[in-house]
Amino acid sequence: MKTGADDDRATADAGAAAPAPMPASPEPAEVLSAGLLLTPARPANAFEETVQRLLQSIRLGLIGPGDRLPPERELAGMLEVSRDTLREAIASLAEAGWVVSRRGRYGGTFVADTPPERTTPRSPGPPGDPTALAAELEDTLALRAVIEVGSARRAAERPLTAGDRERLWQAYRECHDAAAEQYRVADSRFHLLIAELLGAPSVIPLMADVRMRVNAFLDGIPLLAPNIAHSDEQHRAIVGAILRGSGDDAAHAMAEHLEGTEALLRGFYG
Repeated sequence: MKTGADDDRATADAGAAAPAPMPASPEPAEVLSAGLLLTPARPANAFEETVQRLLQSIRLGLIGPGDRLPPERELAGMLEVSRDTLREAIASLAEAGWVVSRRGRYGGTFVADTPPERTTPRSPGPPGDPTALAAELEDTLALRAVIEVGSARRAAERPLTAGDRERLWQAYRECHDAAAEQYRVADSRFHLLIAELLGAPSVIPLMADVRMRVNAFLDGIPLLAPNIAHSDEQHRAIVGAILRGSGDDAAHAMAEHLEGTEALLRGFYG
């Protein structure tokens, strides 16, 4: 259990590791591509995986409310599915309230301005089974620790371009400046970018999956201002370590960051 002194030391460490502000560019870099998760679906489950990739892209903020999805031909090519399969997937998401179709010259498929409310996590066992829910939480937290700590370390150890460094700083700033209702989307984008920066495409869908699972639990608890402020300090420490190229510091900062979330979730769901 962390003491007040521990929190003070964490704050001091975060401040010491904080990167110097990156100079503003005339045209800010795109932090994450809308197509990051729109990767080929496996033929055996083409429909289901198409729905999954589209829904992840929406729920993790890669395609925001009111944004237009790529044209049908382009999207089918990105996902490597037939246009019939894509239409079935989009129709299912439209029926569930996630997207809307508009006709005319400026028509297409758009993310709903007000997507459906997210549901709280359901345990794999009978409804209301606290043991099953606790087991699901621990499994999610273990998977998150393995993926996110390792991603931070490898991202720090990999040479980054000037553009990548700017994107990382911008992702931190977007999270820092986010309003309460947009915070978890910005937080997800920050962590997804770290996975992209390490240069291993196979890690990105794993990160997306674990973020979806963690967010399902987070959606069941309130946003707490002191925790958000603490997370912001930890994000700065993570960014600073990655920009310095220190894998050990990046892994340590990410582990501390995850431990704070774990403590909150265990408190609310324990």
